Amino acid sequence: MSSRKFPETRMRRMRRDDFSRRMMRESTLTVDDLILPVFVQEGDNRRDTIASMPGVERLSIDQLVKEAGELVTLGIPAIALLPVIEAEHKSEFAEEAYNASGLIPHTIRALKSAWPGLGIITDIALDPYTLHGQDGILDHHGYVINDRTVETLIKQALSHAEAGADYIAPSDMMDGRIGAIRDVLEAEGLVNTRIMSCSSRYASRYYEPFSDAVGSTAHPPRADRSTYQMDPANSHEALHEAAMDISEGADAVMIKPGMPYLDVLYRVKHELRVPTFVYQVSGEYAMHKAAFANGWLDEETVMLESLRCFKRAGADGILTWFAKQAAQALKTDRLS
Repeated sequence: MSSRKFPETRMRRMRRDDFSRRMMRESTLTVDDLILPVFVQEGDNRRDTIASMPGVERLSIDQLVKEAGELVTLGIPAIALLPVIEAEHKSEFAEEAYNASGLIPHTIRALKSAWPGLGIITDIALDPYTLHGQDGILDHHGYVINDRTVETLIKQALSHAEAGADYIAPSDMMDGRIGAIRDVLEAEGLVNTRIMSCSSRYASRYYEPFSDAVGSTAHPPRADRSTYQMDPANSHEALHEAAMDISEGADAVMIKPGMPYLDVLYRVKHELRVPTFVYQVSGEYAMHKAAFANGWLDEETVMLESLRCFKRAGADGILTWFAKQAAQALKTDRLS
């Protein structure tokens, strides 16, 4: 850092005019940074609202295909599919998770047929498919069995890749699942299927609106996931998780949640220097929307500020429920 002092240096000089602020801007948010998570469900012509996530809907496949056309027009590069599974398809061992004719493979094929240039990311996790809402197969004590869960995750990942997913995104936090999935993809000739590992997923309560939206709220209510998701007090551990996933064959890593873990995002990106994504999760979205609805915060400027902080911290891409709204705002916004 150079030695600078007042009045020879007046830091406000460079902030005086819009053109000057734009020229010295260190990080820039564009539509290319935005990935929209979407809830997909069975049925026809369905758009169901979600009380805890105003503005977000559960869409049937036909409605999602229509929505995808708007996203393509806006220039949003990719969407992340999140399944809403009917109760009759849930089970102790999550067999529906790898049904080749199931909801997610069907959705992938429909989207690729209609919009082949739109990137499709799928969540590799079992919580929407299990009766108990946990992210894995349980033993008789209720503990998630790592290796048995990985066996099911491999099948799920393969079914999505075979259907045409561009990225599969394991978010379960089981040890060794990236290497196991990569080995199977290679063996099956699916060498261009990318893996975006949620390598740093924290045991957070910021996910609760999402859990309610997909009906995966664990039993007993708000069950503990701390035996497999990361302790919110830790950051060094995140570097180990991300480095291991990259060594096992991940093409990119993800931090989840987002704003409460900006320090982790910064460290992973700047110390490992790998493609690094961040997920602004449902609870973050819900808090913002509540403040906007009450008139406590200005919606457009605060929304964009929340996304720019991820770019400043080093994110290469942002999964956010604000993606469509942000893409529309960025057409005219100049952060003046």
